[in-house]
Amino acid sequence: MVTDEALAQAARAAAAEVCDPEIPVLTIADLGVLRDVTVQDGTVEVTITPTYSGCPAMDVIGIEVQTALAKAGIGPARVRLVLSPAWTTDWMTDEGKEKLRAYGIAPPQGRASRRALFGEESVACPLCGSANTEKISEFGSTACKALWRCRACREPFDSFKCI
Repeated sequence: MVTDEALAQAARAAAAEVCDPEIPVLTIADLGVLRDVTVQDGTVEVTITPTYSGCPAMDVIGIEVQTALAKAGIGPARVRLVLSPAWTTDWMTDEGKEKLRAYGIAPPQGRASRRALFGEESVACPLCGSANTEKISEFGSTACKALWRCRACREPFDSFKCI
């Protein structure tokens, strides 16, 4: 007989491997989107929080979590979306931030705060490391990123906002 604790650990391990559909080098665990895994009366419940309330990837992530659990032989299971507390870049792992940089996206800098709402004043280029960069647009390929350009290597890049 598998204990609830062992089942929750197995479910967390399976769910933690689900990749973000918008940034496939990151798992939902890297992002901090995977909030909790519990078991009650033999049913696994995986709690996820979107990076922002209108994130279009959450439906896909929910389906992918269900698929990962099924492939791991875990069921019955459900995915619960929670909006409170709101997600913050503080929940991202250091490994996730390094994966972003290696992928060519500048990771969020510092910690979330009221000051972060006004945007970054300077972002290092994830491609060449230069601090000689400029913001082109407040929004990049997704709402949680801004578009920047490096004046040194002349390449555009996304910067994950600190929220």
